[in-house]
Amino acid sequence: MIPITQQFLPYVGILAERPLAAIDLVIIHCTELPDMAMAREYGTRVVHESGAGNSGHYYIDRDGSTVCYVPPERVAHHCRGYNPRSIGIELVNIGRYPDWFDSRRQVMTEPYPAAQIHALDGLLASLRAQLPNLACIAGHEDLDTDMVPASNDDSVEVPRKRDPGPQFPWGRVLDACRLRRIGTG
Repeated sequence: MIPITQQFLPYVGILAERPLAAIDLVIIHCTELPDMAMAREYGTRVVHESGAGNSGHYYIDRDGSTVCYVPPERVAHHCRGYNPRSIGIELVNIGRYPDWFDSRRQVMTEPYPAAQIHALDGLLASLRAQLPNLACIAGHEDLDTDMVPASNDDSVEVPRKRDPGPQFPWGRVLDACRLRRIGTG
């Protein structure tokens, strides 16, 4: 079991409630931001008419420290079409920041530190024990496959989402978590 700090987002009380039995999927994201402070700032931004923002449930920093922004019994906005049935886990990683959609900057090179992946293993084990129907895992890039015009050239398209990206150690994580990866083809 890993220590998890609770720092619920200001709007968590207006997020839809759900039974834990409704959750069968974990979606792995990377923040595509430089640090946890900026991830928190983005998570608190209200972007929906309801007064809520976009956020994962859990955030894991590079050193393995883990924070819960949205409790599992609430539906967080982290992956279009999958929110009611899933838990979103965000790993702090620079990704394509700050030029997410620039066609010349689509390579994601930051590796995921061992401490961060170890914390992810612990969180996944804890979620498996807590969520009776948890059976599947996916990357954000596996489920949101839309292409968008590049910010530097609208005649070129780039992936809307690439996280967790090519540096994520899928084989190691899948061996440890015993969840079935979906959405990969």
